[in-house]
Amino acid sequence: MHIGIDVGGTNTDAVLVEGRRVLAVCKATTTADVTTGIIEAVGGLRHAFEPAAITAVMIGTTHFVNAVVEGRGLARTAAVRLGLPATTALPPFVDWPEQLRKAIGGHAYLCHGGHEYDGRVISPLKEDELRAVAADIADKGVRSVAITSVFSLVSSEFERRAAEILTAEVPGLLVSFSHEIGRLGLLERENATIINAALRVLAEQIADGLVESLTAQGIDAPLYLSQNDGTLMDLEYARCYPVATFSSGPTNSMRGGAFLSGTDDCAVIDVGGTTTDIGMLHNGFPREASSEVVISGVRTNFRMPDVRSVGLGGGSVVRQRPEVVVGPDSVGFRLSRQALVFGGDTLTATDVAVAAGLADIGDASLVRHLDRTLVLSVLDHVGDRIAAQVDRMRTSPAPLPVVLVGGGSVLVRDGIEGVSSIVRPEHHAFANAIGAAIAQVGGEVDRVFTMEPARRDEVLDGARQEAVDRAVAAGADAGTVRIVEIEEIPLAYLPGNASRVRARAVGDLLLGH
Repeated sequence: MHIGIDVGGTNTDAVLVEGRRVLAVCKATTTADVTTGIIEAVGGLRHAFEPAAITAVMIGTTHFVNAVVEGRGLARTAAVRLGLPATTALPPFVDWPEQLRKAIGGHAYLCHGGHEYDGRVISPLKEDELRAVAADIADKGVRSVAITSVFSLVSSEFERRAAEILTAEVPGLLVSFSHEIGRLGLLERENATIINAALRVLAEQIADGLVESLTAQGIDAPLYLSQNDGTLMDLEYARCYPVATFSSGPTNSMRGGAFLSGTDDCAVIDVGGTTTDIGMLHNGFPREASSEVVISGVRTNFRMPDVRSVGLGGGSVVRQRPEVVVGPDSVGFRLSRQALVFGGDTLTATDVAVAAGLADIGDASLVRHLDRTLVLSVLDHVGDRIAAQVDRMRTSPAPLPVVLVGGGSVLVRDGIEGVSSIVRPEHHAFANAIGAAIAQVGGEVDRVFTMEPARRDEVLDGARQEAVDRAVAAGADAGTVRIVEIEEIPLAYLPGNASRVRARAVGDLLLGH
């Protein structure tokens, strides 16, 4: 038995899954401290299991991305870049919003080091230079450091050596390495690493809080967090790489939609309480974003799904001015107090769904007075906005099959333009938590290889094997691991036969890992 939990902006969902069967579900209101909502949601499942029977708990959480968006709970962080005499034109934090940079201190250091794409050294590391950096960050009370070296995906040697020097001078310093977090592209990889470093202290606190919330229910099973690519990471990994959870909510919904509908290639529309997320599935996994991803105004390039989000959900506020406007603001987890059907004074999309007979929530008599024209206008507005987003996701003019999930999906009527079929699977309101419960473990390789024509197959096979090895090291059952993606991109602007190779493997969680 697995428990899957998804913490959303409005609701915290929990499901109990055994194999491919959903045994019990519970929806609780998300609380300001989050862990209380998790305790309530898991408590709603307690009638269906004994704590000792639970073999794993999987959680998808918005804790970390919310912390960055709101600029709260972030540690004082230093960015150390190894690349002198190169890279001085664009220093660290060059493209950051001022408010976010101030929230983490904005301490930047340029040092000698770095490699060319083929492994040649730009300049040797200068240990005295790094010791001076260590003394300065210690004086400034910095607790976390992001180390980025030019082309560290080719050679991570300088990043690791720099970390040894810094931690020897500043014991207890938390280190984030760019070669472990980002992809090709120095500034974007550095930005992703800085964000990760700024979240490290918060990650320790949240990890401890999640363990406490499960211990309160008598559950002693291993705890895993959902990653952006639809796979799992254990709690110790999450303490080091909190940035990998940023888009786990939409990803879980997509994986849950594939699991519930039995469809591996489709669009998934997840209508929650606050937002609607639309993504594409290929081989049962989310299509990844091919370009940089902007997080709170900062360009990054770590693994993220290609998801379009719009401020449209069950809690969205409805206004007439004079045309109908739905969202983007939402009453969120206050829906049960502020919506008309619950005796509140705010007209929400949920009220419209109840008035239209699409949902049976709260007291329907409280929305009988709503004008029929208004109700139909709101539903048309919702349908048009979702159709526009689906159209932007498509890669061909052919009509798309769509899987509809999420508690707010009652707002979406059949007949979306450009959609061949709509599937509303059983338990669709809990797809996000189910996606967490059935998630697998993954491993990925993404770096530049020299592709001599006679050795191309050997290089690709090596990349595949490395991806498999990483999946097994992360906790996958070796007998279930398979390659789900292999991509080769020749880099014509570099001398020699250089190609960027991405290989991705996934497998089932090895219980007892």
